[in-house]
Amino acid sequence: MVAAEKHVHDLPEDCICTIISLTSPTDVQKLSLVSSTFRSAAALDYVWNVFLPCDWQDITRKSVTLLKYSTKRELFLCLCNSILIEGGNKSFALDKSTGKKSYVISANELSILYGDEPDHWNWKTIPESRFAEVAELRTICRLEIQGKMKTGELSPNTIYGAYLLMKISDGSFGLDSIPTEISVRVGNQEFVNTAYIRHPRARSKKEKLESLFYRNRMEILKSRVNKGEEGLPREREDGWLEIELGEFFNGGNGDEEITMRLMEVKGYHVKGGLVIEGIELRPKRTLG
Repeated sequence: MVAAEKHVHDLPEDCICTIISLTSPTDVQKLSLVSSTFRSAAALDYVWNVFLPCDWQDITRKSVTLLKYSTKRELFLCLCNSILIEGGNKSFALDKSTGKKSYVISANELSILYGDEPDHWNWKTIPESRFAEVAELRTICRLEIQGKMKTGELSPNTIYGAYLLMKISDGSFGLDSIPTEISVRVGNQEFVNTAYIRHPRARSKKEKLESLFYRNRMEILKSRVNKGEEGLPREREDGWLEIELGEFFNGGNGDEEITMRLMEVKGYHVKGGLVIEGIELRPKRTLG
């Protein structure tokens, strides 16, 4: 007598749920199209609980707006669309393909040198920003912007990138005369490099402004930092520019402080026309 052929669809629903929860949110969405059996399993809260962060309840309580959902899948999709939290001073989102956390820390939550002095910085509302206010640089000789966060708030076993979100106004001046120092420090480990603040589509002023005077200051700055290509901003789909301050691995074994910074070290000079929205921390890739 020939034994009946077994098929994955013959497995109990809880077994199918366990199997698909070991994949990814993207794979679950694809599997739900395979058959009614997978579609039924892919809709269950058990599956989407695996992809939600363990502190999702704390995160939703911090949301500025009321989140409307009746299933964990709907909640997951709500969080993928980005929400404002902590009085609107931060935004939170989940990566749709992995469920990893990302945050944007608003300019209001950053430490900006002379940020409370109207002669140097102007705080205003613009429609392009997710936050109530952005910081606009009027004129300053010394630029220093710093943000902090804890590794415990991020997803474990993940390589993160930190990005300064900004715009450069048409009337900007002095921003790319010499490079600035960018850095990310986690605990006792620090990544340091240099970057030019200029629009990626703008004609480079580097060759024009590198007089002997500037060149000497640039060599002093470069001697302090790691060797490597100088960073440049890139355009985002949302219309902002971003410059990567650095990357780090979050192992998830502690709650260390992350310090992200852009600053001038030597050769202060007058500059203006920079608009700061905040600093974004988002996953670059997952390990393990």
